Order: sequence, then structure tokens, then C-alpha cells
Amino acid sequence: MKSILIVEDDTTLRETLALNLSEEGYNVLVAEDGEEGLEKARADQPDLVLLDVMLPRLDGLTVCRMLRKNNDVPIILLTARGTETDKIVGLEMGADDYIVKPFSLGELLARIRAALRRGEAAGADPELSAGDIILNLLARRAYRHGEEIQLSPREFDLLATLMHNKNAALTRDLLLARVWGDDYVGDTRTVDVHIRWLRQKIEDDPSNPERILTVRGVGYRFEG
Repeated sequence: MKSILIVEDDTTLRETLALNLSEEGYNVLVAEDGEEGLEKARADQPDLVLLDVMLPRLDGLTVCRMLRKNNDVPIILLTARGTETDKIVGLEMGADDYIVKPFSLGELLARIRAALRRGEAAGADPELSAGDIILNLLARRAYRHGEEIQLSPREFDLLATLMHNKNAALTRDLLLARVWGDDYVGDTRTVDVHIRWLRQKIEDDPSNPERILTVRGVGYRFEG
């Protein structure tokens, strides 16, 4: 049973979400403010965090940033504001997704399923390698120059997809479907943000990448 931590200060919304997610078969944990949410996320290690942006004691973006320092749990931000800038800020802080209030239960469940889904590497080979980069697909660990690099689940799945299809140009829509799932309802900017994070971890010069190349008007290509 997957566990979901709901960090929401609105009592009615928190209790409604908890009831509905419990009925969907999830083990639900709740927190009323940012500090309590951060403590529970660290102590209980949920499989996913639903995190309100506007929280007392510690705001959701700060909680998200602090969790991302040493935790790769999928995070979906809940907010009443849906401007492009707000979405970009949320993704930059490390969120996996962003949903604007009010939202339907169906949309929320679709986003939760997509966030919990882990990309399945094609083929039976438990390892992918390209030059100095090695991915252990069974242990879900990544190495560069023989040293482990820390990747979030999304970053790992994205890199695995690119490496498995190295030298092929993959569209943003295809990457969204492969990594985030067919029922993901976000936009392609999510791919761009995660590509930028990957480049910072695997490129010698992220501003002049040699591994993950942009294919203008199409998407990205991994040079193997």
C-alpha cells in the first residue's frame, strides 16, 4: 500500500482529501503546517507528498526545497495560484508536479498515479552505460567517473530513457509519456526543467552540454 502525506492547513480540504485517498487504497498521513509536514516527511518516509504552497510556520516552497536536499520523494504542490511563473518556481524548488485549486478528484488521482509511476527500462539488461556514465537499473543508482551521483526518481527515469534511445531525437511529448505517464496532464516545460537539472549533474559544462543535446524544434538527444 502506497503512503501519501497531505500537508494542508485547510481542515475541510485536508480531511476530504484524506477520506478520498483512503477510499482509493492509499495509506494517508496528514500535517497541518509546514514544520509538521517536514518532520513527518522525514520520519515516516511517505511514497508521495501533497504539499500546499501557502502554509503556516513554514511555507510549502521552503518545505519542498528542504526535502529535496536529501529526499527524492515525489512532491505535488497544491496552490490557489496558477500563473506560469508560479509553476516554474515550484518546479525549480524540486516539485514533480503542480495542481491548481480547485481541482477534481479525478485530476488529482491521475497526477498521483503519474507521480508514483516509475519508468520501466526497456530490455533485460540491468545496466546502461555511455562513456563515464553508468546506470544500474535494478538498484536505481547512477555513477559518473566511478562515483555515485544523486538523481531524483524523475531524473533517473529521464536519463534512462534518453540513454536507452541514445543518438535518437526524442520529442518532449514522448519523454512526458515515457517518464511521467500517458495520463500526465502537465506541460512540456517540466521536461526542460528536469533536463537542466540533469545537465548540472552529468555535464562538465552544463551551459555547453556534450551529452544531452537540444534538438531545435523537436526535443532532446543523448550522445552515446
